[in-house]
Amino acid sequence: MAGKFVISKRSNGDFQFNLKAGNGQVILASQGYADKSGCKNGIESVQKNAPDDGKFERKTSSNGKPFFNLLAGNGQVIGTSEMYESEASRENGIESVKKNAPDAEVVDETA
Repeated sequence: MAGKFVISKRSNGDFQFNLKAGNGQVILASQGYADKSGCKNGIESVQKNAPDDGKFERKTSSNGKPFFNLLAGNGQVIGTSEMYESEASRENGIESVKKNAPDAEVVDETA
């Protein structure tokens, strides 16, 4: 099963998207967007930038857990991963985003 972007609404009214792998696991989460068009633009940016390994910022959280950000062309963060137990798991997560994002369908749960 292919990946999908799921658009949802936060409790504060902002829109957000999650990129889910074929197994339903969230592999990338967005920031909050004030309107749905901004959220959709974020999805397009993920689809465009995900194939480029140079757009993935590999980081370590304050508690020592590896994670990554996906950056847009302007260097802005467009998505953040979960916290991983190992750097190898983080690399698998990056590969999953590269594989799933470019042709993932968009499911709008706010419509």
